[in-house]
Amino acid sequence: MARASSALLLLNRDFQSDAGKDNNKNGYSVSLFFLNFVPKFTYTIFMGGFFGVISKTQCVADLFYGTDYNSHLGTRRGGLATYSKEHGFIRSIHNLESTYFRTKFEDELGQFKGNAGVGIISDTDAQPLLMNSHLGRFAIVTVAKINNAEDLAAKLLEQGMHFSEFSSGKINPTELIALLINQGQTFVEGIEHMYKEIKGSCSLLLLTEDGIIAARDSWGRTPVVVGKKEGAYAVTGESTAFPNLDYETVYYLGPGEIVRLQAEGMECLRRPHKRMQVCSFLWVYYGFPTSCYEGKNVEEFRFACGKKMGERDQAEVDCACGIPDSGIGMALGYAAGKGVPYQRAISKYTPTWPRSFTPSNQEMRSLVAKMKLIANRDMLKDKRVLFCDDSIVRGTQLRDNTKILFDYGAKEVHMRIACPPLIYGCPFINFTSSKSDMELITRRLIKEFEGDENKNLEKYAQTGSPEYQRMVDTIAERLNLSSLKFNTLEDLIEAIGLPKCQVCTHCFDGSSRFTLEEDNTDE
Repeated sequence: MARASSALLLLNRDFQSDAGKDNNKNGYSVSLFFLNFVPKFTYTIFMGGFFGVISKTQCVADLFYGTDYNSHLGTRRGGLATYSKEHGFIRSIHNLESTYFRTKFEDELGQFKGNAGVGIISDTDAQPLLMNSHLGRFAIVTVAKINNAEDLAAKLLEQGMHFSEFSSGKINPTELIALLINQGQTFVEGIEHMYKEIKGSCSLLLLTEDGIIAARDSWGRTPVVVGKKEGAYAVTGESTAFPNLDYETVYYLGPGEIVRLQAEGMECLRRPHKRMQVCSFLWVYYGFPTSCYEGKNVEEFRFACGKKMGERDQAEVDCACGIPDSGIGMALGYAAGKGVPYQRAISKYTPTWPRSFTPSNQEMRSLVAKMKLIANRDMLKDKRVLFCDDSIVRGTQLRDNTKILFDYGAKEVHMRIACPPLIYGCPFINFTSSKSDMELITRRLIKEFEGDENKNLEKYAQTGSPEYQRMVDTIAERLNLSSLKFNTLEDLIEAIGLPKCQVCTHCFDGSSRFTLEEDNTDE
């Protein structure tokens, strides 16, 4: 491999950035990264959300609040970038691990200028990045997972390209994506080239001097939706960002589709691919209740899942309760289907405790999970309570919560889960900070039963099989639950309301393995 220059010094014009960079009095951020190696990592943005807006007038307020409405998708990094002909590109990036997005950015909003901008809340890398290339100057934000980052980085280095951004000692995956795009003769050609090169997924926004270019992942695993109001267009993954800013949802990008937004309208630059594999976990866990993906509402899905389970369930219970936040809609549906009261036997202390899936440290994650949920002793004492939750990953939090419920006097504790058991790790996007499939309670049990965590996975994924039932019964026993039932894959798909062939259910049944190496860009 040809050796790249030993170091590369990058100067970006920022008025402030505290995401692992050093700032000097002139307002430049300096990144120094030695490039005599290629780190052997899969680069994963554990989750994240972006927002872009272009308007006939100033866009800063809409950009600020629209980006903030993605805060449920990440807690580590936040960034904004704006553009105007008069002021050029202005960018700021902050670390959000000890505070909230609004707190970090509201005092400096007056320093942003422009009628177009993009924002991001990311769980790993610093974004947006400002790039100079033959395509022009642009800012880029991404929600992506790159499984073959090491190979791609080595190839780019051999071609004489340089990396200047890094996060936690790793090459910044957003810069890797930007460099792939820069290999095209146009933005569209570059994005299509990037689609073909990466293994994983990527949806992105490019803030250019000629508008905002939005591109959805080649398989449509993550959503991109366009909103409109008088004199302005906005684009995001979460339609929940639109209503309070007076935007109406007007278009869902298809898989691999590329559009350009300008204040006057939207232009399709690349038609969508025919095949789609949108992530089912968007409805199960990620999504805010008011968001819609492919026109299908999150809260309606959760209610439908619970209602169907309640109608069929034979358990004798006194009330249905939801584990906040994503279990509440399901519990309301279960109560309606079962004909029992819904009660808030557990409440979330919302002012200061974020979601518990974001901290990478298990000890901190467990602490957050414990501290944010408060059980109501008076609603538990001598009751047969049934709780609804989105999923079981490791089982650690649920085990601890069950102990508290019994300690508070519950007679029985039943659990109903909105999705089937998680059997396969996700190679496309990341809904937890798990580094290995063995962090899944299901895979640990399969290894215990079979001596090999990869043996007979299809049987354990099949609802009602002896292997499946043994696994579920053992989970219930280990977590000290009176009973445990998971939703079926068929009912989950019915509740989403899309054809099975359009929904990725890989984490439940491994069915999307064929898309790992298959190109979807020639449709």
